Amino acid sequence: MAIGEDAPMERLTDGYSLIEGPTWDGGGLVFSDVHTGGVQRLDPSDRSVETVIPKRRGVGGIAVHADGGFVVSGRNIQHVRDGEIRVLYEDETAGGFNDLGTDARGRVYIGSLRRNPFADAPETGSGECYRIELDGSATQLYDDVGLTNGIGFSPDGSRMYHSDSAAGHVILHDVDGDELTNRRVFTRVDGMPDGLAIAADGSVWVACPEGGCVRGYAPDGSVIEEVTVPQRFVTSCAFGGDGLAQLFITTASDDAGTGSVYVTDIGVVGLEVPPARV
Repeated sequence: MAIGEDAPMERLTDGYSLIEGPTWDGGGLVFSDVHTGGVQRLDPSDRSVETVIPKRRGVGGIAVHADGGFVVSGRNIQHVRDGEIRVLYEDETAGGFNDLGTDARGRVYIGSLRRNPFADAPETGSGECYRIELDGSATQLYDDVGLTNGIGFSPDGSRMYHSDSAAGHVILHDVDGDELTNRRVFTRVDGMPDGLAIAADGSVWVACPEGGCVRGYAPDGSVIEEVTVPQRFVTSCAFGGDGLAQLFITTASDDAGTGSVYVTDIGVVGLEVPPARV
């Protein structure tokens, strides 16, 4: 199917509050329910769902770990494997951590929260972006992120994208070795950008919670496609399935239904996300 053609949208599961962190683990889609708690794994072949991490709330980002288990965000960053928990990073001055991403070396990039995204209270400060190094140390890369969300890298690793929902734009950095340089706005999003996914062709697919869609952007920031979702509150997306040829889309509970996972074929192949190795 070519980009621009209408693609059928299938709802695979529902009944959740706020689904976040969709991540393809090679055979299923792993996702969290931020408010109710727990990390689940969905098998698209039979739509069965199993709990892989019970109870944990506030998980906005998930990464597969090379040694098994998952790296998850929340009040801190943890590697959870077979029920065993290893804390990778924490900061008691932050309100927690939201989405996360990994680079080709398996380092983990995380965004801190210094405001409650669900409260009407005024903003209390901007968050930061940190990188958890392979030796377990953490490096602050930059600050001034109003409300951190999706993080991802271009296919050649030369660009890093980072959604700032409060600012209504996606941040773009050039990657120069271990340094991030030339910070600029990749694209502005009506309402706000949420989670994002990168395709093998370099296009960037951004969830739009106030637009009821996922928008695809070319590397120059121009819109190439808008994928309409049956619910308005679209939270994130991830490529998965055979050959990473399907786009999985997650939502939060709204007037059109409970938090759900949808799948569609947009004619674009996803970029494999490297496993964490920290």
